[in-house]
Amino acid sequence: MKIGVIGCGNMGGGMVAQLLAAGMDVVCFDPDVETRQRMLAVGARTEETVTELVRDRKFVILSLPKAQIVEEVMGEVCTHIESGTIVLDTSTSTPATSQAMAALGQTHGFEFIDGPVSGGPAAAKAGTMTMLLAGSQTAIECLRPITDILTAKTVMVGASGAGHAAKIANNMLCAANLVLVSEALRLCEAVGVAPEGLLKGVNAGSGRSGVSEVNFPKWVLNGAFDSGFTMGLMRKDVGLALDLAGKTGVNLEGFAGIADLWLNQSGDIPDTADFNEITKYGAVS
Repeated sequence: MKIGVIGCGNMGGGMVAQLLAAGMDVVCFDPDVETRQRMLAVGARTEETVTELVRDRKFVILSLPKAQIVEEVMGEVCTHIESGTIVLDTSTSTPATSQAMAALGQTHGFEFIDGPVSGGPAAAKAGTMTMLLAGSQTAIECLRPITDILTAKTVMVGASGAGHAAKIANNMLCAANLVLVSEALRLCEAVGVAPEGLLKGVNAGSGRSGVSEVNFPKWVLNGAFDSGFTMGLMRKDVGLALDLAGKTGVNLEGFAGIADLWLNQSGDIPDTADFNEITKYGAVS
């Protein structure tokens, strides 16, 4: 199975390693020379341009920083992609971009599938990500041998664009829950309840979330802050939620204060810091 991967940073590089371990024929492209060298070191072949990469590849995986770059890359390669190729976009993009790229695919004879992922770099390296899939059901079934390698769970969420809409909503909730769980812990600490005890109670009840069950025990309470997902990336995702709300006319009044905390009040936490460090600002009102 011939697979091309465009974008081989933390997430893309983890996926490449999983595909290689499964015996797949993988060719990579990344604009960063050092990243390409790392891919060579783990056994992947690399190309110098994206147009060279997509030739003779029946499956192309995108793992890119933002929607604008997805659009730029696809605009560059669309006339070079072979008819019948399936492009799987695992980036955190936007519904409008996915729909536009799916339409581009119809024009040029390829399928474009939303496939944004959750779980971070550790899950990418372990093959345990969750992937939200949207687009042609037939193409998604053709991707099954690949998604079975890369993920522990796949969820079909709808037509083109639905995957990226769901990913934006998921990360919006994660951003909110990090702030809200930290505030709940501080509130209970003020009356003598230990964080570990509170989390046991919350995780046995209706207030539990991925943040309370995973983030706090794994990265926050122990002070590790090494999830591999940065403040800058979550700030981008918070911005995507606000942008989507603006374009659709949806009122996110409940989320607005939390978004302001991420985008404005926590400016002394650099974009390069672990995103769980927002919990240090959980008491801000």
